[in-house]
Amino acid sequence: MPNFDLWITTVLHWLSVPEQGLLALAVVAFIAASVVPLSSEAVLLGVLSAQPHQFWPALLVATIANTAGSMTTYWLGRVGKRVPHPAQLDRHVQWFERYGSPSLMGAWVPLVGDVLVIIAGWLRLNAWHCLLWIALGKAARYAVLAVAVLPVT
Repeated sequence: MPNFDLWITTVLHWLSVPEQGLLALAVVAFIAASVVPLSSEAVLLGVLSAQPHQFWPALLVATIANTAGSMTTYWLGRVGKRVPHPAQLDRHVQWFERYGSPSLMGAWVPLVGDVLVIIAGWLRLNAWHCLLWIALGKAARYAVLAVAVLPVT
């Protein structure tokens, strides 16, 4: 069996090469939307620092890839067996029952966002509505971060 740490180090090194740019951003943004602790924000800022002319394409790629990663989490919740949820999830379930899919604008929030998305799938909220709200929240987060740190070109 190959050394997993070596494989991860190799992949992360490849992704850090500035020439990878938008591809690296897409891969990291997709994976970061899962429970894997990666910082798509850091990669976005790295890409924008190295290639400021890619401002709008980078925001679009980060938003689409990160949203796709969250929708993967949504589908895992949707196809998973519906079992009684632990009491710790009661407040999240109540949140959805009260606010519905617009609450998924917070899907970008670390840890909490993943839970919100998987519960949305588990509750079988409309996938298109979830997609819309997740994408809006993620796009807003990336735009605010990018504009706050780098000037728009």
